[in-house]
Amino acid sequence: MIASSRASWSSLSDVQLLAQCAVDTYRASGPGGQKRNKTSSAVRIRHTPSGLIVIAEESRSQHENRARALKRIRQALYLQVRDELPAESLTPGAALEHPDYREARSADGRLDLGRKDPRFWPAVGVALDVLQALEARVSDAAEALGVSTGNFIEFLRVDPKVWQQANQLRIRFGQKPLR
Repeated sequence: MIASSRASWSSLSDVQLLAQCAVDTYRASGPGGQKRNKTSSAVRIRHTPSGLIVIAEESRSQHENRARALKRIRQALYLQVRDELPAESLTPGAALEHPDYREARSADGRLDLGRKDPRFWPAVGVALDVLQALEARVSDAAEALGVSTGNFIEFLRVDPKVWQQANQLRIRFGQKPLR
């Protein structure tokens, strides 16, 4: 776990977030022709407060790679930075008041967000915070999030990195990994 608070970066603009980061450019190796080997288009971003590092080197454009890397650093922060929530404050539906989670549920009360939805990653952050606070007990976390256990598991499965992080939390608390 990384010592930081999500509130210290989640509301920052891209420019403000980049100010907290060290950005390196370098020449990417691999296929892509001569131009790829001659230009420093790959981007590595290191978020100094958390120590997280991401890279983007898919494009021959440094600007495109910088935008991808910035998106990835935000995702990595939502995955890795946990806000401490006292378990006793997590009554059924307690997370519904959290600003990053309030708008994430559909009209019928389900978590049906895709990875490209701008509400997805903030909702992941809150869901993982709740899961950690409740010692990775999925049914208790689902209750605190105001969704069914099945819907919560489906939500965690949307992205492989979210699934992996949830299982790492479960292992840390002595629970069996989800399948």
